Amino acid sequence: MTTIGIIGAGEVGSQLACAAIKVGYQVVIANSRAPETLSGLIAELGQTARAATAADAASSGDFVIIAVPLKLINDMPVAELAGKIVLDTNNYMPWRDGNFAVIDTGEKTVHELRQEQLPTSRVAKAFSHIQAPNLFALANPVDPRSRHALSVSSNYPDAVELVTRLYDQFGFDTVDNSPLSESWRSAAGQPAWKAAFQHQTKSELIANLAKAKRISQRQPE
Repeated sequence: MTTIGIIGAGEVGSQLACAAIKVGYQVVIANSRAPETLSGLIAELGQTARAATAADAASSGDFVIIAVPLKLINDMPVAELAGKIVLDTNNYMPWRDGNFAVIDTGEKTVHELRQEQLPTSRVAKAFSHIQAPNLFALANPVDPRSRHALSVSSNYPDAVELVTRLYDQFGFDTVDNSPLSESWRSAAGQPAWKAAFQHQTKSELIANLAKAKRISQRQPE
Protein backbone atom coordinates (compact mmCIF):
# COMPACT_ATOMS: atom_id res chain seq x y z
CA MET A 1 0.00 0.00 0.00
CA THR A 2 1.39 3.40 -0.99
CA THR A 3 1.99 5.83 1.85
CA ILE A 4 1.52 9.57 1.47
CA GLY A 5 3.36 11.85 3.87
CA ILE A 6 1.45 15.06 4.54
CA ILE A 7 3.09 18.06 6.19
CA GLY A 8 0.29 20.33 7.35
CA ALA A 9 -2.88 19.18 9.07
CA GLY A 10 -5.07 22.21 8.47
CA GLU A 11 -8.11 22.32 6.22
CA VAL A 12 -6.22 21.36 3.05
CA GLY A 13 -3.98 18.71 4.59
CA SER A 14 -6.77 17.01 6.51
CA GLN A 15 -9.10 16.93 3.47
CA LEU A 16 -6.37 15.44 1.28
CA ALA A 17 -5.64 12.85 3.96
CA CYS A 18 -9.31 11.83 4.10
CA ALA A 19 -9.59 11.61 0.30
CA ALA A 20 -6.37 9.60 0.03
CA ILE A 21 -7.51 7.05 2.58
CA LYS A 22 -10.83 6.61 0.77
CA VAL A 23 -9.01 5.53 -2.42
CA GLY A 24 -6.61 3.16 -0.67
CA TYR A 25 -3.56 5.09 0.50
CA GLN A 26 -1.96 5.06 3.92
CA VAL A 27 -1.29 8.50 5.41
CA VAL A 28 1.34 9.81 7.80
CA ILE A 29 0.44 13.38 8.75
CA ALA A 30 2.19 16.11 10.72
CA ASN A 31 1.39 19.56 12.02
CA SER A 32 3.56 22.34 13.46
CA ARG A 33 3.04 21.20 17.03
CA ALA A 34 3.32 17.56 18.12
CA PRO A 35 1.84 14.24 16.91
CA GLU A 36 -0.31 13.82 20.02
CA THR A 37 -2.22 17.01 19.18
CA LEU A 38 -3.62 15.22 16.10
CA SER A 39 -5.35 12.43 18.05
CA GLY A 40 -8.81 13.69 17.10
CA LEU A 41 -8.01 13.81 13.38
CA ILE A 42 -6.40 10.36 13.46
CA ALA A 43 -9.50 8.95 15.15
CA GLU A 44 -11.58 10.33 12.28
CA LEU A 45 -9.19 9.06 9.58
CA GLY A 46 -8.94 5.51 10.95
CA GLN A 47 -6.35 2.78 11.14
CA THR A 48 -4.52 3.60 7.90
CA ALA A 49 -3.44 6.98 9.25
CA ARG A 50 -0.98 7.95 11.92
CA ALA A 51 0.39 11.22 13.28
CA ALA A 52 4.08 12.05 13.14
CA THR A 53 6.64 14.80 13.13
CA ALA A 54 7.28 16.59 9.83
CA ALA A 55 10.56 14.72 9.40
CA ASP A 56 8.86 11.38 10.03
CA ALA A 57 6.02 12.16 7.63
CA ALA A 58 8.59 13.12 5.00
CA SER A 59 10.70 9.98 5.44
CA SER A 60 7.67 7.66 5.64
CA GLY A 61 5.92 8.87 2.50
CA ASP A 62 6.46 7.29 -0.90
CA PHE A 63 5.64 10.82 -1.96
CA VAL A 64 4.85 13.86 0.16
CA ILE A 65 2.30 16.67 0.18
CA ILE A 66 3.27 20.02 1.70
CA ALA A 67 0.13 21.83 2.81
CA VAL A 68 1.70 24.81 4.58
CA PRO A 69 2.92 28.20 3.27
CA LEU A 70 6.49 28.65 2.09
CA LYS A 71 8.85 30.67 4.26
CA LEU A 72 11.90 32.43 2.82
CA ILE A 73 14.06 30.57 5.30
CA ASN A 74 13.31 26.90 4.60
CA ASP A 75 11.51 25.01 7.37
CA MET A 76 10.98 21.73 5.51
CA PRO A 77 13.04 18.54 6.20
CA VAL A 78 15.36 18.59 3.19
CA ALA A 79 17.21 15.34 3.93
CA GLU A 80 14.03 13.33 4.52
CA LEU A 81 12.47 14.67 1.30
CA ALA A 82 15.54 13.91 -0.82
CA GLY A 83 14.78 11.94 -3.97
CA LYS A 84 11.01 12.20 -3.51
CA ILE A 85 8.20 13.82 -5.43
CA VAL A 86 6.78 16.66 -3.35
CA LEU A 87 3.34 18.11 -4.06
CA ASP A 88 3.14 21.73 -2.91
CA THR A 89 -0.37 23.12 -2.34
CA ASN A 90 0.91 26.52 -1.25
CA ASN A 91 -0.23 29.85 -2.65
CA TYR A 92 1.65 33.12 -2.22
CA MET A 93 -0.52 35.44 -0.14
CA PRO A 94 1.26 38.72 0.76
CA TRP A 95 -1.40 39.61 3.35
CA ARG A 96 -0.43 36.39 5.17
CA ASP A 97 3.20 35.80 4.17
CA GLY A 98 4.51 39.34 3.74
CA ASN A 99 5.99 40.52 0.46
CA PHE A 100 8.69 38.43 -1.20
CA ALA A 101 10.52 40.75 -3.60
CA VAL A 102 11.68 37.93 -5.85
CA ILE A 103 8.05 36.94 -6.45
CA ASP A 104 6.65 40.48 -6.63
CA THR A 105 9.05 41.35 -9.46
CA GLY A 106 8.15 38.20 -11.40
CA GLU A 107 11.72 36.91 -11.18
CA LYS A 108 10.57 33.61 -9.66
CA THR A 109 7.37 31.88 -8.63
CA VAL A 110 6.72 30.66 -5.11
CA HIS A 111 7.03 27.09 -6.35
CA GLU A 112 10.38 27.75 -7.96
CA LEU A 113 11.49 28.95 -4.53
CA ARG A 114 10.19 25.72 -2.98
CA GLN A 115 12.15 23.75 -5.57
CA GLU A 116 15.30 25.70 -4.72
CA GLN A 117 14.77 24.96 -1.04
CA LEU A 118 14.35 21.26 -1.81
CA PRO A 119 17.04 20.78 -4.47
CA THR A 120 17.09 16.98 -4.24
CA SER A 121 13.29 16.63 -4.47
CA ARG A 122 10.97 16.88 -7.47
CA VAL A 123 8.42 19.57 -6.69
CA ALA A 124 5.01 19.88 -8.30
CA LYS A 125 2.42 22.57 -7.73
CA ALA A 126 -0.91 20.80 -7.12
CA PHE A 127 -4.33 21.34 -5.51
CA SER A 128 -3.55 25.05 -5.34
CA HIS A 129 -6.09 26.96 -7.45
CA ILE A 130 -9.13 25.84 -5.55
CA GLN A 131 -9.91 27.09 -2.06
CA ALA A 132 -9.98 24.62 0.81
CA PRO A 133 -13.75 24.70 1.50
CA ASN A 134 -14.38 23.75 -2.16
CA LEU A 135 -11.54 21.28 -2.48
CA PHE A 136 -13.69 18.21 -3.14
CA ALA A 137 -17.09 19.80 -3.74
CA LEU A 138 -16.67 19.43 -7.52
CA ALA A 139 -14.78 16.13 -7.57
CA ASN A 140 -16.39 13.33 -9.56
CA PRO A 141 -14.52 10.03 -9.23
CA VAL A 142 -17.36 8.02 -10.83
CA ASP A 143 -18.28 9.87 -14.03
CA PRO A 144 -15.25 11.13 -16.00
CA ARG A 145 -17.34 13.18 -18.44
CA SER A 146 -16.84 16.95 -18.14
CA ARG A 147 -14.96 16.69 -14.86
CA HIS A 148 -13.74 19.72 -12.97
CA ALA A 149 -10.11 20.27 -14.00
CA LEU A 150 -7.07 21.17 -11.91
CA SER A 151 -3.63 22.19 -13.12
CA VAL A 152 -0.22 20.83 -12.24
CA SER A 153 3.16 22.51 -12.74
CA SER A 154 6.55 20.85 -12.37
CA ASN A 155 9.99 20.66 -13.90
CA TYR A 156 9.78 16.85 -13.73
CA PRO A 157 7.55 14.72 -16.00
CA ASP A 158 7.28 11.90 -13.46
CA ALA A 159 5.91 14.37 -10.91
CA VAL A 160 3.29 15.51 -13.43
CA GLU A 161 2.38 11.86 -14.07
CA LEU A 162 1.93 11.18 -10.37
CA VAL A 163 -0.28 14.24 -9.85
CA THR A 164 -2.33 13.33 -12.94
CA ARG A 165 -2.91 9.85 -11.53
CA LEU A 166 -3.84 11.24 -8.10
CA TYR A 167 -6.21 13.81 -9.61
CA ASP A 168 -7.93 11.03 -11.54
CA GLN A 169 -8.31 8.90 -8.42
CA PHE A 170 -9.82 11.86 -6.59
CA GLY A 171 -12.18 12.71 -9.46
CA PHE A 172 -10.50 15.52 -11.39
CA ASP A 173 -9.17 16.11 -14.90
CA THR A 174 -5.63 17.43 -15.31
CA VAL A 175 -4.10 20.28 -17.28
CA ASP A 176 -0.30 20.32 -17.43
CA ASN A 177 0.86 23.89 -16.81
CA SER A 178 4.58 23.13 -16.63
CA PRO A 179 7.30 24.10 -15.89
CA LEU A 180 7.31 25.73 -12.44
CA SER A 181 8.15 29.07 -14.02
CA GLU A 182 4.61 29.03 -15.48
CA SER A 183 2.91 28.16 -12.20
CA TRP A 184 1.95 31.82 -11.61
CA ARG A 185 -0.80 31.35 -14.20
CA SER A 186 -2.99 29.55 -11.67
CA ALA A 187 -2.17 31.86 -8.75
CA ALA A 188 -4.69 33.76 -6.67
CA GLY A 189 -6.44 36.47 -8.68
CA GLN A 190 -5.84 34.84 -12.07
CA PRO A 191 -8.74 33.65 -14.28
CA ALA A 192 -8.07 29.99 -13.45
CA TRP A 193 -8.29 30.78 -9.74
CA LYS A 194 -11.50 32.79 -10.05
CA ALA A 195 -13.17 30.08 -12.13
CA ALA A 196 -12.36 27.44 -9.51
CA PHE A 197 -15.34 28.61 -7.46
CA GLN A 198 -17.54 26.95 -10.08
CA HIS A 199 -17.28 24.03 -12.49
CA GLN A 200 -14.25 24.46 -14.79
CA THR A 201 -13.74 21.87 -17.50
CA LYS A 202 -10.37 20.95 -18.97
CA SER A 203 -10.87 23.13 -22.05
CA GLU A 204 -12.03 26.04 -19.89
CA LEU A 205 -9.01 25.71 -17.61
CA ILE A 206 -6.64 25.67 -20.60
CA ALA A 207 -8.27 28.88 -21.85
CA ASN A 208 -8.13 30.53 -18.42
CA LEU A 209 -4.46 29.68 -17.97
CA ALA A 210 -3.77 31.30 -21.35
CA LYS A 211 -5.57 34.48 -20.23
CA ALA A 212 -3.34 34.93 -17.17
CA LYS A 213 -1.49 38.23 -16.74
CA ARG A 214 1.26 39.10 -14.31
CA ILE A 215 -0.17 40.81 -11.23
CA SER A 216 1.92 43.04 -9.01
CA GLN A 217 1.60 41.83 -5.42
CA ARG A 218 3.58 44.63 -3.84
CA GLN A 219 1.54 46.55 -1.33
CA PRO A 220 1.78 50.37 -1.41
CA GLU A 221 4.18 51.85 1.12
